[in-house]
Amino acid sequence: MTCTDTSKKTLFSARALRKKFPNNFEALSGVDLDIFEGECLVIAGANGSGKTLLMRMLAGLSGPTGGSLFFKGKPVSECGKILRRSVGLVFQDSDSQILGETVEEDIRFGPENLKLPPREIEERLEQTLTALELTEKRDFAARRLSGGEKRRLAVAGILAMGCETVIMDEPFANMDWPGVVQVLTIVKALKERGKTVIVLTHELEKVLAFADRLVILAGGKIRDDGESEAVLNRLDPAWGVRDPRGVYRSAQDCTWL
Repeated sequence: MTCTDTSKKTLFSARALRKKFPNNFEALSGVDLDIFEGECLVIAGANGSGKTLLMRMLAGLSGPTGGSLFFKGKPVSECGKILRRSVGLVFQDSDSQILGETVEEDIRFGPENLKLPPREIEERLEQTLTALELTEKRDFAARRLSGGEKRRLAVAGILAMGCETVIMDEPFANMDWPGVVQVLTIVKALKERGKTVIVLTHELEKVLAFADRLVILAGGKIRDDGESEAVLNRLDPAWGVRDPRGVYRSAQDCTWL
């Protein structure tokens, strides 16, 4: 099932998307999915459902073995530099994204790699330090930050590069309460700024309140796609996704913020 919103511009469009590995394991099978500009999309699925692989394919880091995947109407395989400047990933292991010794050096890395003018780099640095509330941490050792702060730093680096789309893979993994709150604050702020936010998670109780749409991925296939409350009403236990409303009254209450 694919939810299509004709009132919004399509950012990504996948049709019959497949990924089969040399051992004949098909990790993604016939995925049909549209992602729209400016929406907050939550893709839920158990471990092994194909979420991370889908994220890597959206970012052009892994190619399909079947079907098609488009970014703003063009094949992802042909987007190259445009895709890298438009889509930023926040990996589950934030340490793997740290490239600078200090917070400031890490944020500078992307814009400097893009060879932007020095004045523009300074402007982007100050803007992102302020937006992600990292100004007081600018001279701190990046790897000594807390888990939540490292994810804020990853997003800061993405925004400094001018990315309009942020994809977060299991952003609450190994997070304590303060860390989860920091990540959710980022999601809320990105949504308010009109960014496209894609959150891949199995922890719906923490973030579903911010979702414009909920997609269920199980066994490499899209099982449902639509308004959060409606999708939860159709949940099949076989999909490995838990309905969080056992504790919360509705999907709109599902947040730790």
